[in-house]
Amino acid sequence: MFKLYSYWRSSSAYRVRIALNLKGAAYEIVPVHLLRDGGEQHRPEYRALNPQELVPLLADGAFCLAQSLAIFQYLETRLPQPKLVPEDPREAARMWAFCQAVACEIQPLQNTRVLHYLEHPLGVDEARRRQWLHHWIGTGLAALEGMLASRASGACCFGDTPTYADCCLVPQLYAARRYGVALAAFPRLLAIEARCAEREAFRRAAPEAQPDAPPTSG
Repeated sequence: MFKLYSYWRSSSAYRVRIALNLKGAAYEIVPVHLLRDGGEQHRPEYRALNPQELVPLLADGAFCLAQSLAIFQYLETRLPQPKLVPEDPREAARMWAFCQAVACEIQPLQNTRVLHYLEHPLGVDEARRRQWLHHWIGTGLAALEGMLASRASGACCFGDTPTYADCCLVPQLYAARRYGVALAAFPRLLAIEARCAEREAFRRAAPEAQPDAPPTSG
């Protein structure tokens, strides 16, 4: 059984939970609270497992792997079925580009540690931090909408079955709502999200469904 070191509201951990569910993998959630007592990810015992002091971290026996896209690639070889990568190599490359647009371009700029640094020591007030979030998330989502605009319609980002792109998209839209980003300009993304929400794998991965979610999560 895998162990997934996770925080209920982390979009990076959320995307890995979806992938594990889609793969039908057995896994145990090991909560790492990113805010309590200055952040449990900074404790020496966790740092020994993941020197980056981030979530998610996937443990497969004694083997530990950080970074969600690296975890995706590991899962694809470790659990090859069902495939979450398109068969066509060009489609697969486009899918990975979509994933990287989320994981490398949008999500890092909304990361808790980045927002904390903007506040302290840089002294950026809440209104300007919100402006930062709306600009970068909105710009990123517009790019994702454009990446899918010329594609034939499908239930998911790359066809009628989920791929890792959908694992990345759904948590990013969740985070956008959390930060109050307007989403009406992204109808294709919203339609895909709605169809993904009908799947049990996505519902079980949702932040509010996690064992470490507070009783009233908002």
